[in-house]
Amino acid sequence: MKALMIVFLAVLTITTGCVSRVAAPAVTPQPPAYAMREYRIQPGDLLDVKFFYNPELNESLTVRPDGRITLQLVNDVVAAGLTPAELTMNLTKAYAPELTSPRIAVIVKTSVLERVFVDGEVFKAGLVNLVGPTTVLQAISQAGGMKDSAKSDEVLLVRKAADNSTQVMRLDIKKLREGVASQDVLLRPNDIVYVPKSTIANINTWIDMYIRKNVPLPVGIGYDLSR
Repeated sequence: MKALMIVFLAVLTITTGCVSRVAAPAVTPQPPAYAMREYRIQPGDLLDVKFFYNPELNESLTVRPDGRITLQLVNDVVAAGLTPAELTMNLTKAYAPELTSPRIAVIVKTSVLERVFVDGEVFKAGLVNLVGPTTVLQAISQAGGMKDSAKSDEVLLVRKAADNSTQVMRLDIKKLREGVASQDVLLRPNDIVYVPKSTIANINTWIDMYIRKNVPLPVGIGYDLSR
């Protein structure tokens, strides 16, 4: 009887071990989603092209509207639409007849897709690069800050939606400075931030354009803008 019990336990152990091995299938780790999205070069991007063994050929180039860049020895090369790795491979092939074992790296220094435009009553209107998460207030700061003539409680954020429609948001920077964080929005590439003039500033502009420049006024005569 004791021998039968030992045999039964041995069979049960072997069977359990087999089941355990079958019930634990191998799991293949999946790469994160962002690893599948490679950046493709755009017209207007600023590229650094580095030559490891020929540094005299190093260049910083802006991709032209036709999508090409012009390099020494190989002239025009298509860049737009390619990933940096693909452009590196094409350049390596193009330079193979000219250089011995060319080693090249293409670096996207500035991307046009990572910019916003800040306009209106700021000191340095124009394109602002998005270096990491950037809010409306930070972009205005990079544009030199707002002028005294700015209407800071009606700053406009213009954005293209996914369906290609245009969205306009009104933001109150005054409230933001008072601690209302909801008024400071994270920007997306190609957003437009517009800081309008204050009402008094607009009246002063009108008076300057249509009265002071066209009607000779005696010194000392002014306008009461409070009425």
